[in-house]
This record gives sequence, structure tokens and C-alpha cells, in this order.
Amino acid sequence: MSIQDVRAADAVDKRSLPVYEAGAIEVPFVIAGMYEVISRDTHWEEHSHPTHELLWSAKGSSSTTVGSRVWTITPTIGLWIPAGVLHSGWTPAGTALRSVQFSIREVPSISADPVAVEVSPLLRLLLDRLGADDLDDVSRSTTEAMVLDVLRPAPHQLLLHVPESPLLAPIVARVQADPADETQLGEWARSLGVSARTITRAFDAETGLGFTRWVVTARVQHAITLLSQGHAIEQVAPRVGYRSVSAFGTAFRRVTGISPGRFREL
Repeated sequence: MSIQDVRAADAVDKRSLPVYEAGAIEVPFVIAGMYEVISRDTHWEEHSHPTHELLWSAKGSSSTTVGSRVWTITPTIGLWIPAGVLHSGWTPAGTALRSVQFSIREVPSISADPVAVEVSPLLRLLLDRLGADDLDDVSRSTTEAMVLDVLRPAPHQLLLHVPESPLLAPIVARVQADPADETQLGEWARSLGVSARTITRAFDAETGLGFTRWVVTARVQHAITLLSQGHAIEQVAPRVGYRSVSAFGTAFRRVTGISPGRFREL
């Protein structure tokens, strides 16, 4: 390992949290939130909570992994994680991370599995209000009821299924290391000694997407991180494999439902 690799590893804050079954601990609240500005790149080792959790980023973006699924979390698209579900995470330095816990005794899960949640301006205001120290019991109960009323799955999930089969491992590794890689399906087929149809079928079986759509989704996830770090759209497009801003914008909208410019404004 090089000196640079050692320094890079030392720069990452690795956090270890307990593993809890759903409801393993009785909590004295219905909804309780946490806010932290992450000062160093942070890896959250696999853990689970006795409560349901809503994660989102007030600033920047982060990612959460459950099994082979990776969700990107932004200021407008959060992630609902049911109590007891094992997950790990990655939060870049500078991200303003928001986490809200929900008592499983008082709040039914909005989904049996993790699901993206639309973090609307109204939802943010209501959750901020619950953090006020001078909120009386009646106002708190009313606000909690309003939170549950507006809490709903997002129309778009920033979700990437990462294939685990040995056949697709070289493709996954290449795209993750360099989202701008332009290796085409036919080239991969020749390199791996299989047909293009075999690769397409393998991607579809593991991820629900064909080769091309999977690559586009992986590129857009990386682009979201770069945009959240303040990079200009014109800089991001070539770094994730697009020769024009227009082509990048089309791919970005297809995955997220909004344009790169609109995303930067959020």
C-alpha cells in the first residue's frame, strides 16, 4: 500500500453502530431527529435500528446500501429504512446529514422494504418544528400527525442494483472506477467470451435493467455526487461519459425526473 493510500484510508471516518431487532428498545418519543454536518468522508458500517429511520441530506448527497441495492440520498429524495433492516452508508465530507427516528409502536412503516421518500418543503418544515425546544405536547402531537400525513414514497428512486455475479463483476468494477468508460456491450461480450445477449440477460435478471440502462443509472448516481459537491454541469457531463450537456441532461432527467440544473437549485 502506498503512502497516498494510507493517507486516503486515514482520512475516512469509520463509524460502527449496534445491530438491533425492530422494537428491541422502547423509545420515549414518536418522532425524534438528528442533524450533523459531516467533517470527514464517513463510512457507516452495517447496522440496524430498533426504530424506523428517515435519512436525507440537507446539503450534499450521500448513499445507503442494503444488500446489493444502493440508494443515493439528496436534499429532496430521502430513504425510509424500516426498523431492523441492516444497512451501511457513505457520507462525503461537507454533507449536512439529517436522520429522523420513528417509534414502531406509534408509527407503522410506510413500506415493508426500504423505499425512497419525497422530502418536500412542507415535510422539512414540519420536521424542523419538531426540533423546537418550546413545543408543547398538543402542538407536538399535531405536528407529528401532519408529518405522517405527508410522508410518502417518492415518484423516482435514485436506486442502483449492483450485480453480484462473477460474470458481471469486471463491468461493475470498471464503471464504478470510471463512469466515463465507453466500453460497449459488444466489446464486453468479446472480452468476457460470452454473447451480448448473455450479458443483457444477466443484468436484467439481477437488476431489472439491461446493460445500457444500468450504466446510465450508475453514471447519474455519480453525477449527483459531483453536482452536490458544487461542480458545474459542464464539468460533470464528460466526467460521467457524456460528450454534450444536452445528452447528459436527457439521461439525468430519465433517471431522476428533473434536469441537472433544477437539481443544483434544490
